[in-house]
Amino acid sequence: MVASCVAFLLLSLFLPLLLLGWWKRWHRGLAARHVVVVVLGDVGRSPRMQYHALSLVKSGFSVTLLGFCNSKPHSELLESDKIQVVKLTELQGLAVGPRVLRYGVKVVFQAVYLLWKLMWREPAAYIFLQNPPGLPSISVCWLVGCLCGSKLVIDWHNYGYSIMALVHGATHPIVLLAKWYEKFFGRLSHLNLCVTNAMREDLAENWCIRAVTVYDKPASFFKETPLDLQHELFMKLGRTHSLFMGCSEPSDPATERSAFTEKDAQTRLVTHLCGRPALLVSSTSWTEDEDFSILLAALEKFEQWASDGDSLPSLVCVITGKGPLKEHYIRLISQKHFQRIQVCTPWLEAEDYPLLLGSADLGVCLHKSSSGLDLPMKVVDMFGCCLPVCAVNFKCLHELVKHGENGLVFEDAEELASQLQMLLSKFPDPAGKLNQLRKNLRESEQLRWHESWQRTVLPLVMDS
Repeated sequence: MVASCVAFLLLSLFLPLLLLGWWKRWHRGLAARHVVVVVLGDVGRSPRMQYHALSLVKSGFSVTLLGFCNSKPHSELLESDKIQVVKLTELQGLAVGPRVLRYGVKVVFQAVYLLWKLMWREPAAYIFLQNPPGLPSISVCWLVGCLCGSKLVIDWHNYGYSIMALVHGATHPIVLLAKWYEKFFGRLSHLNLCVTNAMREDLAENWCIRAVTVYDKPASFFKETPLDLQHELFMKLGRTHSLFMGCSEPSDPATERSAFTEKDAQTRLVTHLCGRPALLVSSTSWTEDEDFSILLAALEKFEQWASDGDSLPSLVCVITGKGPLKEHYIRLISQKHFQRIQVCTPWLEAEDYPLLLGSADLGVCLHKSSSGLDLPMKVVDMFGCCLPVCAVNFKCLHELVKHGENGLVFEDAEELASQLQMLLSKFPDPAGKLNQLRKNLRESEQLRWHESWQRTVLPLVMDS
């Protein structure tokens, strides 16, 4: 009797899905140029999936983009009449009960919710899925593909289980289950993309998954910022962060002055201030794979050298981003008593972030891949703005950062401090190493995202 009731409930649940799936398959001819892009995360902080959507549209597809909308995506995506953004509601776990049970309940609800959202969308030829997070989205997207005739494309940014292992340890049952899940359902996809050759080789050797390397490339709006736009940005940011404003008042009250630039009241000409501070930028998701204590220790050493009489500038350090460890590091920063260094941690609008990178003097990256197989997109964006980078070393970083050519690679805080000292000595020195690195970036032929996408991804989509 109980078995009959369970069977009836399952049939009641899946029969409508099957009927809807058959109907969508029948209409699939209408959907040959439609793609669903799924991000079980914040769309605004998933630039690569935004770029996929924009490139698909430029190649003649219409796109439905599903994801959380905690932060604003780029305006080009929002303004496109070929892209429909479907906001997902982030489901919270139970407030009581064992941690494993709470996590399990959350995953089940997310699976049912995502399944419902996908099944009621327009039929699609492809489902592009970001991984991680892949639990439960890989299996749900595969099921929807089976029901509706859509082909599943997984874009492997990293391994979800390796990120979980940073918190729980590599041998935790949840981590082992997540690894099995990614491996099993990952093999069921039609196409696989990944971010490095190292990941492509690992997927092939250990997961039996054939993938195509699609390197992150900067979008066209990542470029050097003209001086007049730099000034506008600094004045705008100065309204909420005082360190962007000048320390002294200009003689003419009509003259605008930031900490870095000045706009003449008569000619409206913008110039760099003499003796301006150097602008150092880093961006982060404030997670366990980025240790910002390295940067703080390096800044302490830098200030000590500056106080001892070295020819070093004052420093404004801007760390952008959102994430779980942000408050922890803000507390650490507040405990420092810097005299010649100022630090702020703003969250920037999507349109302001490229302008800031294009205005900065040096970028710092502290991303250490949890798997050792992915590359930091923040460095890609910095290179697009011809911004030299100091990056902490890990397994496959050499695929992006060429030490001494487009940036410098360091192992610890001591080495980072030495690099800051060397690059910023006698700043701004046109003959210095910092300027040489920027010159190398300007002279390099940097392929942009859409050009790269047309060469690598579009032929795969068209052939399939």
